Amino acid sequence: MGVGHPFGLSAVHLVEGVAFIKEDSSVFEAMLDGWHAQQSGGRRLQKKTVEDRLLMVRRFQAHSGVWPWEWTAAVFDEWMTDLVSIRKLTAATIRGYQIAIRQFCDFICSPHYGWVQQCEERFGTHPVQICHEWNTRPHVQEYEGDPHRRPLTRPELQLLFDRADEEVQLRLSAGRKGAAAAYRDATLLKVVYAWGLRANEAVRLDVTDMYRNPKVSAFGDYGFVRIRYGKASRGSPPKPRTVTTVMPWAVDSLRDYVENVLPLMRAGSSTAMWFSERSGRLSARSLSDRFALYRDELGLDRQLSPHCLRHSYATHLTEDGHDPLFIQRQLGHAYQSTTGIYTHVSEDFANHILNEALTKIPTFATLK
Repeated sequence: MGVGHPFGLSAVHLVEGVAFIKEDSSVFEAMLDGWHAQQSGGRRLQKKTVEDRLLMVRRFQAHSGVWPWEWTAAVFDEWMTDLVSIRKLTAATIRGYQIAIRQFCDFICSPHYGWVQQCEERFGTHPVQICHEWNTRPHVQEYEGDPHRRPLTRPELQLLFDRADEEVQLRLSAGRKGAAAAYRDATLLKVVYAWGLRANEAVRLDVTDMYRNPKVSAFGDYGFVRIRYGKASRGSPPKPRTVTTVMPWAVDSLRDYVENVLPLMRAGSSTAMWFSERSGRLSARSLSDRFALYRDELGLDRQLSPHCLRHSYATHLTEDGHDPLFIQRQLGHAYQSTTGIYTHVSEDFANHILNEALTKIPTFATLK
């Protein structure tokens, strides 16, 4: 019956002229089925993106207690008030809910899918768009994350790495199990920082993701790192990129781990770079837990997370004089403005840039 019809056409999901025992819930489920097909089929969105959006629509329907063809802007505003005032969700999360409801309303209001006609015939009313510019949050800036998130200072970074290395020695000296795992964690923390990786990008690395850079033979097989699980755009597959190695000390650390420690932890013929004690691939949660343990022992800011190592990478490369476009490509950002969010230069570096700028002004140049 649905052959040749576009995804989501009401006739594909409802039997024409048939009244259901629970007609309202049956139509709602058919709408969701159609929207699922439209997003998964023609638009090829990721499964998790589609499922998350469907869940948001279900939550709104459950909160409002009315069906989509009865929704109004006032009902939507009440839900937003609850999410903001009672549940205190973040701006980015609120926008996610708003986008999901807006797109669902676009779908069921579209003349291409027949839901308006179905609702008029069955319920004597029809759905309308309830999300408008005056009751949704505008996306006026790139970053809406926690303002406490910042890069580690160089002394803080050294404290973290020293503590991770110390753990290896403590376990060896005490004859305790877990020295190899501690070495793995110490190396992983360094890799996250030295190549500016996200946690998921780092734990998904394989030893086969390392390549030679013909311009820097001293790095051997570690001149480039191929990231195969880069952060995806909304609904898209992971975005790959290649990161150029810029920190020689990190090469030495990673090479030593791969040659001397990884063979002790490798499971079978797997090419994974990081293994758990149970021989499975290490999780991002394990990385986060280890970082938090050392952070708290050192008395560092509890707002710091493994992602702050990526911020540190961007900031320190900027302070070391690397080209902004190069840093942008290393991080895998589509826009320079996004990279700017990661860059928090030190006061000394800012003063250095200021002095250089002032010397280009004749009045200040003669004063130096």
